[in-house]
Amino acid sequence: MNSPTGPDPIDVAVGTRIRVQRRHMQISQDELAQVLGLTFQQIQKYERGANRVSASMLVRIAAKLQTTVGSLVGEDVVAEQDAAVLTALSTPGAIDLLRAYSQATPKGRKAILTVAKTLVEPDETASAG
Repeated sequence: MNSPTGPDPIDVAVGTRIRVQRRHMQISQDELAQVLGLTFQQIQKYERGANRVSASMLVRIAAKLQTTVGSLVGEDVVAEQDAAVLTALSTPGAIDLLRAYSQATPKGRKAILTVAKTLVEPDETASAG
């Protein structure tokens, strides 16, 4: 149930796990919705945590995404690490980047890490002015 401050954090976490697994499986929201007899807007609401996923729907989603209900509700992982990883993986492009990284050669992985670290480190030349 949504509170005055927004969706329940548990519903948001479940929705994020659904989104991460769906994207990992390279299934669109529309494809998942069609298999489940829903609209893609309903899938969006589940993934944002705006709508709570019923137990029966959670079982159906888990089956389609080739995972377990336990995984989608966070029982298969350590909670703190899970939240941080799910947040990072829900960033647009994160799964694509991870997929490219895992397919790269060791030299390519090193280059990807160097570029990524350079992009997130503060620009030292900007403060030197």
